[in-house]
Amino acid sequence: MELFKGINQIRVPLSAAKNAGDVNVYIIEGAEGNLMIDSGWNMPECFNTLAQEMKNSGFAMKDITHIAVTHIHPDHVGLAGKIAEIANSQIFMSETEYGLMDSRYSSPDGLLGQMTAFLKANGVPDWELKMLSEASSAIRSFVSPIKSANLVKAGDVISMPPFEFQVIITPGHSPGHLCLYEPNKKYLFTGDHVLAESLPNISYHLQSGDNPLGDYVEALSAMNEMDVRFVFPGHGSVFSGLGPKIDDIIRLHRDQIRGIQKVMGVEIKNGYDVARAIPWTAGDEAVPYDKLEPIERRLAVLNTLAHLQYMVADGKGKKMAEGEKTVYYSGE
Repeated sequence: MELFKGINQIRVPLSAAKNAGDVNVYIIEGAEGNLMIDSGWNMPECFNTLAQEMKNSGFAMKDITHIAVTHIHPDHVGLAGKIAEIANSQIFMSETEYGLMDSRYSSPDGLLGQMTAFLKANGVPDWELKMLSEASSAIRSFVSPIKSANLVKAGDVISMPPFEFQVIITPGHSPGHLCLYEPNKKYLFTGDHVLAESLPNISYHLQSGDNPLGDYVEALSAMNEMDVRFVFPGHGSVFSGLGPKIDDIIRLHRDQIRGIQKVMGVEIKNGYDVARAIPWTAGDEAVPYDKLEPIERRLAVLNTLAHLQYMVADGKGKKMAEGEKTVYYSGE
């Protein structure tokens, strides 16, 4: 579907399951080629939907000359390698994200062992440890290999005349997440950095850096200074009003920190115990931790840790080792 002249959006399902949601794939028509932004899962139903919707909009896979990957989560990078091979197209992604591909998808055993130790140190009990450690293992098969990529950094330009897309590096949801800004049209393609209807998960883990929520808030604050007419997110609807949306996102994270502080009180707790004590959402419903699916539990623990790490960096919390466990306590 053409949203604006030269800007097409295709919604690709996240899976064949009913009400599973979808990811936005954008196709930008240039004078000498076409840019695809993100790609969907590497699954037959996703590829077939993408191919059919592209055909309905007047495109074939071979028409894609450039592919920009905002980040390496499977719903965004999954089909990029396959499409690049079909179309002989160039892939653009940040150096950080490209550097994570091997440990995440090609040779994951080392990272899996490290994640098991990390979760255990942060309080996940033995009976739940294997389930949470392996919660994301199945989705690795939904990412096609990427043989080569053009590694971009902040300030680089992906030129698709009449469009000129400036690269903005926006860590938080993923360490090397990138957004693309078209300054002439004032269009901003945000991947999962800013969404219209939901909050992207911010997780603290082995590859996130010490303060991913701090990195995220800093990137949001810098983006708040930009002149943007329309935001094209990785999920949900295109929208305007970036500034108020950013203010709302930051407020919601501050609310979560206050909730964590309330749960902790003056006690010393590990990340797992804090995660179990605060409310979560699944779909549109508020649910306790124990009712979450394994992947949702893992994300809940890692998200809680991101907020605890932010509190430590902000001087509102302390972190220490207690035996083999990592624990936190509130206080300035």
